[in-house]
Amino acid sequence: MDSNAKRSWLGFLRSFSYAFAGIATALRDEKNMRFHFYCSIVVLFISYYFSITKTEWLFILFAIGGMFALELANTAIERVVDLVTVEYHPLAKQAKDLAAGAVFVYAILSIAIGIVIFLPYVLALL
Repeated sequence: MDSNAKRSWLGFLRSFSYAFAGIATALRDEKNMRFHFYCSIVVLFISYYFSITKTEWLFILFAIGGMFALELANTAIERVVDLVTVEYHPLAKQAKDLAAGAVFVYAILSIAIGIVIFLPYVLALL
């Protein structure tokens, strides 16, 4: 392997470390990210307990992954807005509110997915 290929490969691997650092920062500093993380752990255990189908697993994993991705994007938007302006600005507020709204919409969708998947299993226990 030549030196350019090695550098390219190392750069590629380094990009993963940046991504993991971002996730770790969000988990450490953002209470909503921690909330979503803990909820996802509970959902994964419940999914395992009920032995949900492969298709149901896909919906659960997409709900969890999408929630994390949106929460990370929301946090990034908040940080950039805070970096650009320390003063109140209506557009800065709108940017933050819009990003938070996207997370909220996906959270509602994730809850609906959870109800559709888990309600029949819970009712079967009763």
